[in-house]
Amino acid sequence: MLFDSHAHLDDRRFDKDRDEVIANAKKNGIKRIINVGADIKSCYTSLQLAKKHDFIFNACGIHPHDADTYNDGIEKQLVEIAKEPSTVAIGEIGLDYYYNNSPREIQKDVFARQINLAGRLGLPIIIHDRDAHKDCMDIVKAEKTQNMKGVFHCYSGSAEMIKIIVDMGFYVSFTGVITFKNARKTLEAVNAVPVNRLLVETDCPYMSPEPNRGRRNIPDYVKFTALKMAQIHKLKFDEFCQILWDNTHRLFDRLPNSSDMIK
Repeated sequence: MLFDSHAHLDDRRFDKDRDEVIANAKKNGIKRIINVGADIKSCYTSLQLAKKHDFIFNACGIHPHDADTYNDGIEKQLVEIAKEPSTVAIGEIGLDYYYNNSPREIQKDVFARQINLAGRLGLPIIIHDRDAHKDCMDIVKAEKTQNMKGVFHCYSGSAEMIKIIVDMGFYVSFTGVITFKNARKTLEAVNAVPVNRLLVETDCPYMSPEPNRGRRNIPDYVKFTALKMAQIHKLKFDEFCQILWDNTHRLFDRLPNSSDMIK
């Protein structure tokens, strides 16, 4: 029943055993995975993974780290990738003021352009927001269309900001960070999200949860994060997994019918 809504299986840390990691994920009950692009190369690699494995889907977008590479040619390639039936979202896109690998003004412009692109394509967005909460929210509010939806992935903001996000119709996703001993702020945020707006993810190979903190993250470990979320919301694990499954399919509505996947 588990759905890893955000993975980077194209990352070089999987180069030696990628097929084995993917096979084990399927064997161990990970029913679906969304592999998320970050630059144009990883967008194509994610698409190839989705074509090779029937339970993997892909998203395409330019991460704020690579915002200074964005141009009309890149956008045309994203449009072509978005036409593929396995592509379920534009992402990950957003702002990152922690590393500032691209100038902030360029990040903001490229973020707005890709939100607009998603609106034209009718796809949800996957948002990366690190140390840029105000600017990120301002751009989303300015660019959001009536039918647009998306998810704030690997959420690191406050519990107070959750209401604004939910009122705009967005979902919120959490990683293994919530299993860390010093995660009080993030646990408050999990508790503040209505259960019908929650998603779970690994963001692998990053953000490995306890008891595997410090190791390479893999899709199998999404269960530890989901279990912690269920405990916070005082729900039985199986019941909560069904809620997460339904939420993920509601957001990424290009996904094929899921009824045959839950038997």
